[in-house]
Amino acid sequence: MARTALKYKQNKKMEKFLRDKAAGRKPKFPTRIYNRCNLCGRRHGFMRFFGVCRICFREAATNGDIPGVTKSSW
Repeated sequence: MARTALKYKQNKKMEKFLRDKAAGRKPKFPTRIYNRCNLCGRRHGFMRFFGVCRICFREAATNGDIPGVTKSSW
């Protein structure tokens, strides 16, 4: 529940940041905007290209949910 609230709060901040940026205004503290995993809400180990954290990425890759990504083994 707490992670869901954090994801919602950060999404609101990101929307405001993008609106202000489009309007030409500079945010007061741009480093306060950070990315969160779309699945679990984790903010560390975020993979920007996929939009998920490293843990969720590994689970999804192992299950075959991400096309073109396979777990390497040798």
